[in-house]
Amino acid sequence: MHAVALAATDGMLSFELTIATEVFGEDRRYDFAVCGSGPVQVGRFRLEPDHGLDRLARAGTVLVPGWADVDADPPADLVDAVRAAHEAGARVASLCTGAFVLAAAGLLDGRRATTHWAHTDALAARYPAVTVDPDVLYVDNGSVLTSAGKAAAMDLCLHLVRADHGSAAANTVARRLVVPPHRAGGQAQYVTAPVPAREDHPLTELLPWATARLDRPLTVEDLARRANLSSRHLGRHFRTVTGTTPLQWLLTQRIRRAQELLEKTGDSVDTIAEAVGMGTATTLRRHFNRTVGVPPDTYRRTFRG
Repeated sequence: MHAVALAATDGMLSFELTIATEVFGEDRRYDFAVCGSGPVQVGRFRLEPDHGLDRLARAGTVLVPGWADVDADPPADLVDAVRAAHEAGARVASLCTGAFVLAAAGLLDGRRATTHWAHTDALAARYPAVTVDPDVLYVDNGSVLTSAGKAAAMDLCLHLVRADHGSAAANTVARRLVVPPHRAGGQAQYVTAPVPAREDHPLTELLPWATARLDRPLTVEDLARRANLSSRHLGRHFRTVTGTTPLQWLLTQRIRRAQELLEKTGDSVDTIAEAVGMGTATTLRRHFNRTVGVPPDTYRRTFRG
């Protein structure tokens, strides 16, 4: 089993703790433990860790939740333990303001990273060697990952499950938790304008309609016509709701569908390319490799079964 250790400290944010526990603590494919130097205060309750911080160095993945007082320096013993775990080969991921711990440990130097949008300026000012991206939901640097604030911790946790066990496994976890398995766009969409109420949402009916027709060569004009909007207004609504363009959103859905078909069926890459609206295997391979990082055949060998 893959050992996942959550690094606990006083003032840790309970929401991120709960997300990590729900995703990894309830999944039998993971050996989940909470590690700390002693009892910690989490909101209004006290938490007794399962192990000391030295256990982090023996984990395959270390999760570092955020804590409330980002103006204070992270506890030195926590910073040292996280650094030691990474040096021992652990994959280290921060949830929300846990990025400040990773930055203090030097793990983000020269790397792109993110945190809650309200604290990205502080992270960039305090750690100038870090390239802070305030717009994304999470950043995956391989052995070091960071997530934006609050619910983006769920996006990163599901991303880790997807990386470990494939899209089908991540989708199963997402269904259990009643959350989307993948959210398009970044946290910029949440900074200045909330997503419109459901009854006023101009894309409420359009997105599932398009998702059910991924085998067709949909264009922006097709989407605009279905939504009864001009192409320009459609693009504006997509930016507000998804954080990306209509064509990029479509491409993301096609790639996700291709991943599912590669995992669950024995269909050829040509057949899958037609099923997801890519037309040819060459086109699918080009977009898949650029988006996922590996060719479809390699992805299938890794995740099918």
